[in-house]
Amino acid sequence: MMKQPLCLFFLLFCVFSSFVGATTSNTWKVPAIYVFGDSTVDVGNNNYLTNSNAKANYPHYGIDFPHSRPTGRFSNGYNQIDFVAIHMGFRRSPPPYLSLNDTNNHQILKGLRGVNFASAGSGILDSTGANIITTTQQLQYFETLRSKMMAQPNAEQVAQRLSQSLFLISAGGNDAFAFFAANNSPNNSAVLLFYNTLLSKYDNHIKTLYSLGARRFAVINVPPIGCVPTSRARNLTGGCINGMNQIAKGLNDAITALFSKLAVALPGLKYSIGASYDLTLTAISNPRSYGFKEVESACCGSGKLNAQSYCTPNATYCMNRKQYLFWDLIHPTQQASKISASVFYDGPAQFVGPITYKQLVYSDN
Repeated sequence: MMKQPLCLFFLLFCVFSSFVGATTSNTWKVPAIYVFGDSTVDVGNNNYLTNSNAKANYPHYGIDFPHSRPTGRFSNGYNQIDFVAIHMGFRRSPPPYLSLNDTNNHQILKGLRGVNFASAGSGILDSTGANIITTTQQLQYFETLRSKMMAQPNAEQVAQRLSQSLFLISAGGNDAFAFFAANNSPNNSAVLLFYNTLLSKYDNHIKTLYSLGARRFAVINVPPIGCVPTSRARNLTGGCINGMNQIAKGLNDAITALFSKLAVALPGLKYSIGASYDLTLTAISNPRSYGFKEVESACCGSGKLNAQSYCTPNATYCMNRKQYLFWDLIHPTQQASKISASVFYDGPAQFVGPITYKQLVYSDN
């Protein structure tokens, strides 16, 4: 006598579960987000690299993350991709690729939710960084995942979801750091060779993603690396190192020109570039308008400007973290990441273009 009510219960449960799943996914503005890049958007891939020193899976990183948990994010809490994902209707960044297993990739194989491939220390060039996941390897991981996705019964639907998904790239800063470290006073020929080499590789990366179904690219350009606390700490005056900023600006100009050309050459490609460079300099020159009081020193660290070591468990850290632009010697605070993601999503043309992330998402298929 109990079989019929029990069967009815499970039937109603399954219907309800399907409804909840449908309404949850319907709040997403894109089917999925696929993330490539460096420590500015890494959410824990490097935790799984046994030989890597580029990790942030210890205190005081994550002090403002839920449950004060260090996750591998180089931040006191969320980083930029988390807030971009929130604007897209997700809870936070998709999971790191190296964390995936059979229990957490059911939706992912359907082309939903997305994956984060970013690795702290990586660059656009494969020669940048050591014991990290190069961008080339990140793309290879995506290709492997895509093959599994396309082997699903609904391959056409998966392909459609890929074309509507957001492909976010935040890379180039480590390349610029490495170039300047090897060329303190580079001549024009060296700079031009660096740009050409890097842009050729970047061009290949975008075309590879395009061939794998990517159509909508959200880019975060290189910040003014000469103004991060570790750079200032090396300057006797404590000011920004202008030569480093010039390298970053030239690289950003070249990347903008590259995407402009690719949008013409590759049918259906759309892009939006968040100007981290301009936004950061504006915040530094007018901190009060963004709610900051300290834009030179790191919140967590030690030594000059708190920027002569990473944010280790023994380091000191500030209590008023929302008033700091920088969390550690290089990376922004959670508050700074929140502001930048909001500006890139629906901000003025001064800081995002040729369209906003929001316009990119709602553009016609």
